Amino acid sequence: MTTVAAFRILVVEDEPSIAENVVYALETEGLTAVAVSTGTEARERLVSSAFDLIVLDISLPDDNGLELCRWLRSRSSVPVIFVTARSSEIDRIVGLEIGGDDYVVKPFSPRELAARVKAVLRRTSPPQPPSRPSPPFEIDEARLRISYFGEPLDLTRYEFRILAILARRPGQVFSREKLMELAWEEPEASFDRTVDAHIKSLRGKLRARRPGVDPIVTHRGSGYALKDDW
Repeated sequence: MTTVAAFRILVVEDEPSIAENVVYALETEGLTAVAVSTGTEARERLVSSAFDLIVLDISLPDDNGLELCRWLRSRSSVPVIFVTARSSEIDRIVGLEIGGDDYVVKPFSPRELAARVKAVLRRTSPPQPPSRPSPPFEIDEARLRISYFGEPLDLTRYEFRILAILARRPGQVFSREKLMELAWEEPEASFDRTVDAHIKSLRGKLRARRPGVDPIVTHRGSGYALKDDW
């Protein structure tokens, strides 16, 4: 999920005291804010850097905020909140029709503006895909180590091999004979009960980490499998 601090806000405001208060209010909310005082600086910043939202004063010393927004809309859909002393309805309508996302009239509370910024970001930011949980088992082949819910297990050589075989294909049933074939150098020298003994030891070590949870499923007459429905 995108964190608040990851959002970058460009504040285009020619009155230093207002710009400072707005930047302070945004940063107090955990946002990253950059302030410029002219339309020229704003265009340079917007060409060279990426921002997630623009706080844009309509009356600038060298530019018109509405024209700057039109220029911006020809190349980007980044949200824009207009800030202006103009309070007439027609000004608000024009600002919104050319692509503004919100409109704040001076004088205003910097905290209210920060709240509006966050509201627009929530509304316009693409939804984040749900994070996928980490798999319960992680196999480190180089170190011959298996971690269970992030904690490395203390395994013997054959315990490692058996658990790695099961963990690579959760849900698949492996017969004792197949486990011996895959895990032992000389499977013909081993016995079924050898596999059972290692499985019993593995279960004990896994239960010690997660009491009450047994990820190894016994299929009577068939063999063993690892759960695939975590």
